[in-house]
Amino acid sequence: MHSTNEAAASDRHARGWLNLWSRIRASQFWMVAIALFLRVGWIIAGHTYKFKPAEDNFGFGWEMGRIGAAIASGHGFSNPFGAATGPTAWEPPLYPCLTAAVFKIFGIYSHASAFVLLSINSVFSALTCIPIFLIAKRVFSEKVAVGAAWTWAVLPYVMFWCTRWVWETSLSALLMALILWLALTLGLTLEDRDGLKPWLTFGLLWAIAALNSTVLLAFLPASGLWAWYRRWKRGKKSFAGVVLASVVFFACIAPWLVRNYETFGQFIFIRDNFGAELRLGNGNGADGTWMQYLHPTQDVYAMRQYTTMGELAYIAMRKRQALDYIEADYPRFALLCLKRFVYYWAGPPRLAQTWWLAQVKNSLFLASSVLVFWGLGRALRQHRPGAWLLFWMILSYTAIYYVVFPNQRYRHPIEPEIAILGVFVLTEAGKKGSR
Repeated sequence: MHSTNEAAASDRHARGWLNLWSRIRASQFWMVAIALFLRVGWIIAGHTYKFKPAEDNFGFGWEMGRIGAAIASGHGFSNPFGAATGPTAWEPPLYPCLTAAVFKIFGIYSHASAFVLLSINSVFSALTCIPIFLIAKRVFSEKVAVGAAWTWAVLPYVMFWCTRWVWETSLSALLMALILWLALTLGLTLEDRDGLKPWLTFGLLWAIAALNSTVLLAFLPASGLWAWYRRWKRGKKSFAGVVLASVVFFACIAPWLVRNYETFGQFIFIRDNFGAELRLGNGNGADGTWMQYLHPTQDVYAMRQYTTMGELAYIAMRKRQALDYIEADYPRFALLCLKRFVYYWAGPPRLAQTWWLAQVKNSLFLASSVLVFWGLGRALRQHRPGAWLLFWMILSYTAIYYVVFPNQRYRHPIEPEIAILGVFVLTEAGKKGSR
């Protein structure tokens, strides 16, 4: 009798947990809440807000932190490397201004500012669960949506960037996911229930993305053209919406373009440092990785050149050096691009770590990349709605890094889509295994 009662109680307990999970498994509120709890908990438990003060706190936000400190101390958008080098367009304006606002309230390079900024990044990262769920449900199924969103919520690798890096990375991932979802909505929704409102939002989101991380704009033509083409096939008009989105986009970025023109005396589209970045991947000694030792923060001579020549002249010089190197041997450049493609998807060499640990990390990185291409291929073959939009996102966003140089952080803005495709493949494998 006693054992029967215990069994019944155990059965009720198990059913209670199952009922609880069934209520929260597809709840976007709980996905975001648990994701945020884990991230902020990691910041507190791991003391990740205690940045090392080496190199005058440069590791606290790097160029973003330096510009934020300059703004907060009354010197304007300037001094990306710390020294008083004057106005800059080395970085887009949004995240340095956010950093400056936090510095103003909580102190420049203080632990409190670090905690607030990392917590804000964690909010961005946690909120990304919502568009992940919506995209996966629209393109694949609710099962994939639940799996992908919870994977994003609890995966330690995803949490690394928002809990340790004061940078725009987590916001970029959220913006790309939101833009992808909105493009899917514009292209696949049968009715125009909201009229021009989605187009207004589309232009606004793209403006925010441009002012946050200019490289995201590589996906803009594909997202707009895909949405327009899908609507055109169904006989839906898009001209007014495209015009509205364009007007909103340019109206939002225009003040920064005007600032750049008035500051530097020439047109600069948001940021100006592409030539310098191109040189850090192409030149004598190039091996497909980032030649960090040439960066002004690492090379005293480069810093002296930057200071004496001025930002635009320095970048123009670096660009010319890189182009001369490329033009001197195109097959060599093609080989470097191939190596950068491999490093982008398989992970770059990790010379600072023990051999076996580096191989384990890169093997896991490569495995996730294999799932991406596998999942994308299956989605295209199955004619999943939006599969081609995912294809164009991955193709357009990553292309620049094959020309410049790869970094694991550069993959994070498309990690939400990578999670979706990976879970889709594993779900498909599960279906086959159950037959």
